[in-house]
Amino acid sequence: MKRSTFRATVGGVLAVAAAAVVLPTTAGASWYEPAAPTATGTVDRATTESFGRLADAVLTDRTSALLDNRQTLRSTPPAERHVHLSSGLFRSEDGARSSLRDRKERLRDLGEAYSAADTKVTVNNTKVRNDKATVRVTETTTLTYKKIRGNEPRTTGLQAHHELTFAQAAGGTWALTGIRSTDTGLAAVNAPLKAPKVKTSAAGDLPVATKAATGRPPRVPPAKPTTNPNGYNYAAMAAYSEKYWRNYNPAYPSYDGAGAGGDCTNFVSQALKAGGWKHAPGSWDDYRKWWSDPTLGNTLSWVGVNEWSWFALSSKRTTNLSNVWEMGVGDVLQVDFDRNGSKDHTMMVSYRNQSGTPYLTYHSNNTYRKSVASLVASYPTANYYAYRT
Repeated sequence: MKRSTFRATVGGVLAVAAAAVVLPTTAGASWYEPAAPTATGTVDRATTESFGRLADAVLTDRTSALLDNRQTLRSTPPAERHVHLSSGLFRSEDGARSSLRDRKERLRDLGEAYSAADTKVTVNNTKVRNDKATVRVTETTTLTYKKIRGNEPRTTGLQAHHELTFAQAAGGTWALTGIRSTDTGLAAVNAPLKAPKVKTSAAGDLPVATKAATGRPPRVPPAKPTTNPNGYNYAAMAAYSEKYWRNYNPAYPSYDGAGAGGDCTNFVSQALKAGGWKHAPGSWDDYRKWWSDPTLGNTLSWVGVNEWSWFALSSKRTTNLSNVWEMGVGDVLQVDFDRNGSKDHTMMVSYRNQSGTPYLTYHSNNTYRKSVASLVASYPTANYYAYRT
């Protein structure tokens, strides 16, 4: 009995996106467990191999977050199968990589670092039932020690076992919806912690944003003032966003790139700071705090889409607008593309024309003055949340 084995040498990061994942081709013999017929048919050998390569991509991406070197994107040939991460798991893996990067820093402080890694994934079995697939894999990873003290061994290794769950969507595409360890005992060094829970109020309640309508009203509201009683300078916010929309401000870290989670909220926070928002010092995981520091890092509310919303509303620095067409310069728009209750993207209005159309500037993907009309037309079924700053 032969098993499908996939290998990835980590000298960089493999981008695992919520869209179709680019998977490398694999030569050689492979094995899979034939599936019983279902309402949509059986899973074939090529699909099973794609399951394994996606498992390799996810686990390689996790391991790469531990490497103490400059990480570069690894290019791969086009995929031959439609297999991808679900949007929910994409967000979960983003949090997983964040926790692993934190672990890398803690290890570095303790005198341990890794310079390279080699990951091999073996598909043990695949079972399909009612458009659901369960795939069990074995991960074998070797990490090369970076010589800090000079007396480290050359490598360290681990073997871990995982169960992946896939769901088949219309059109025959498969989405990876879950991955869990089936091991007991101590977790592997590249096993992420659960995403941290943000600290809530004593009542445990989180502020809830109000959805905004998207239809253009017969009469667009007049432009908002250039400043407000709190001293916020909306023109300065817009000027900042239009200055750094493409050429990033080196005074702040960038969260673009593979495994970084996107720079959209980080960018908007910078623009708000430039326009007069003051730091709210405190614990990094308390949504009621908001700050960025070149040495200490930043709060979740500075970089997280949902956490920013919680801070902005609870601090009374913003209020929700009832319609996206009410936005003026310096206002913020967030979008929940798949309407699952978790917001996905943050943007700032940097320009408003004479007819009252707001134009948005944002990172990830870097965009300058995109009209709200164009955005709504492109994503007509999304939920929108407009904030008056």
